[in-house]
Amino acid sequence: MAQTILMPALSPTMTEGTLAKWLVSAGDKIESGQVIAEIETDKATMEVEAVDEGVLAEILVPEGTENVAVNTPIAVLKEEGDDDAAVAEAAAGAGAPAPAAQAEEAEAEGDDASEAEAAAAPAPKASAKPAADGEGGRIKASPLARRIASEAGLDLSGLEGTGPHGRIVKADVEAAIAPGAKPAEASKAPGRSDAAPAAEAPKATPAPAQQTAGGYSVAAISAAASAQTRDLVDKLGMPYEAEANNGMRKTIARRLLDAKQTVPHFYLTVDCVIDRLLAVRKELNERAGGGVKISVNDFVVRASALSLRKVPAANAAWTDEAVLRFKDVDVSVAVAIDGGLITPIIRKADTKGLAAISSEMRDLATRARDGKLKPEEYQGGTFSVSNLGMYGIREFSAIINPPQSAILAAGAAEQRPVVKDGALAIATVMTVTLSCDHRVVDGAVGAQFLAAFKKLIEDPLSMLL
Repeated sequence: MAQTILMPALSPTMTEGTLAKWLVSAGDKIESGQVIAEIETDKATMEVEAVDEGVLAEILVPEGTENVAVNTPIAVLKEEGDDDAAVAEAAAGAGAPAPAAQAEEAEAEGDDASEAEAAAAPAPKASAKPAADGEGGRIKASPLARRIASEAGLDLSGLEGTGPHGRIVKADVEAAIAPGAKPAEASKAPGRSDAAPAAEAPKATPAPAQQTAGGYSVAAISAAASAQTRDLVDKLGMPYEAEANNGMRKTIARRLLDAKQTVPHFYLTVDCVIDRLLAVRKELNERAGGGVKISVNDFVVRASALSLRKVPAANAAWTDEAVLRFKDVDVSVAVAIDGGLITPIIRKADTKGLAAISSEMRDLATRARDGKLKPEEYQGGTFSVSNLGMYGIREFSAIINPPQSAILAAGAAEQRPVVKDGALAIATVMTVTLSCDHRVVDGAVGAQFLAAFKKLIEDPLSMLL
């Protein structure tokens, strides 16, 4: 019988995406394994392959559609022997909630187990106009809507759902917490800004599972601060042009705010003399004859990986139950792309030479800027490197990329006065700063890592052994 093609989950954390492009048209015959569409997630553009063969009878979601939830029907596939009635029936059925949404409704009617796996802790319930069913008064809401509401400290019982059967969906929650919404529609926590008191949002108590330092959820603090900023700008009559945040920018904002709010950062800085490194780099590139072009950053990645192998206590992650000691050294490298930042990963970097790291990094960076990375190429990693030396930045402190416990920030290589053998001299110096999660990396461990790094970077031939 005719069947629907669903919006795929292209990574474990994906909940929605943009259907960027259809590579086939209605009426086309497609084969199993054929690439039929391109999907944009918050980090990359990925190809979707057909699972079954048949004729693409109807496209339900046009290309360019944003925020398409996972498991939403996007097309109808006509198999051999199907008639137009079967296609029409499949298309009509696509108007009902997708399988994921059906599971959510089952939870709303008492299936607590499926919701516990799919959603964050639900927001507290109250008494105003609940979007509830007739069996127990449980609020009907999608897991994504519940999570967003819980993070923002929003009570779902005061909302009317616009989804199937009155279910509260993401759009309902976003409309309720949007700047300018009335207090009865959305409750936000006050921001931590010194902006005009008149711009403060009403106080609310977020769900306990979502509380962070200060008693408010990260999302609630962010939402309140955003509202304060816009209110103050409007109040002062400051001209501006609003550029909508894309999915990547929202993800970066959420993760970095969460990291700064919940990870106890501390910072260690050393200066590295890299004249010998520059000489070795020049000689290696000349010998390669243009086949390989090793950069200073390739040395930084290599030295970081070898230092983690020497100081494995820095190659770890925090959990409440235990510190996770990683067996592999996977180095994430920050790459600037249009609209944001992405961190492709050099897997097992401690086992790879400079030429291999250079070649792999160049390929990953190119595909990152083209939006062609696979999730496994940028998700994970045990340590990060961020280099702003090419922009002339002398030194900076980077924000840790959870669940990692450290990130190394490298500045520009520049000539500075130094003291050698009791005399003043000129040397090429690069400043690096290690940001550490104090729950995992103590001061002594961070210092040991930087000592190992400095020794390697100042004696680059030791990295070639």
